[in-house]
Amino acid sequence: MAYQPPSGYSGQPAPGFPPPSGPPASPRGKVRPGRVWYLLALLLIAGGAAWLVASIVSFGNQVNSLQRVPLPQGGRVTLANSGGYVIYYEGPGAQSGRFPSFNVRVEPASPGAAVASLRQYGSTVTYSVGGHHGRAVLAVQVTHPGRFSVVAVGAPANGSDLAFGPSVARSIVKIVVPSLLLFLLGFALGLVVLIVRIVRRSRQRAQGYP
Repeated sequence: MAYQPPSGYSGQPAPGFPPPSGPPASPRGKVRPGRVWYLLALLLIAGGAAWLVASIVSFGNQVNSLQRVPLPQGGRVTLANSGGYVIYYEGPGAQSGRFPSFNVRVEPASPGAAVASLRQYGSTVTYSVGGHHGRAVLAVQVTHPGRFSVVAVGAPANGSDLAFGPSVARSIVKIVVPSLLLFLLGFALGLVVLIVRIVRRSRQRAQGYP
């Protein structure tokens, strides 16, 4: 059935009702990238924090497990692998480097054991973990593993020790670098997402979105 307008209808809007000024406002569009990217940024930062905590615990265990010989009497250590080891002085003055100088000899004490070189450590590396306060003083190169006798001539009798083990400097790098990278990636991602969302929201408003 066809609709017939009432008589007298001219097609114009009724008095008191102004004509529409334009098309209806468009609904708000979604802004990309979505807010889920903020969650990813937070996960990266949380991952950096978790790595930092776990690495610090592992570093503490590494320092606690170093082989130690008391000074001045010396003792024996077992170096089970060939390669480089670091000798740390633990005692008064270790953090500042102010302690009396003394001579150290590392000599084979089991068949087949052999030392290639013993030299002064080339950089400043210190640590303070629990009751252990140490400074790297010597680097020893072992060509054949085994047991070794440690003799300290002129060492102070102040309750100090010599600790043998791998380089703690490498462990510190493994703690700092991954954690820092994850922190920076998380912060950078969150900042980029925030800036992009602000720019795109401004463009939507300029194009007439409410």
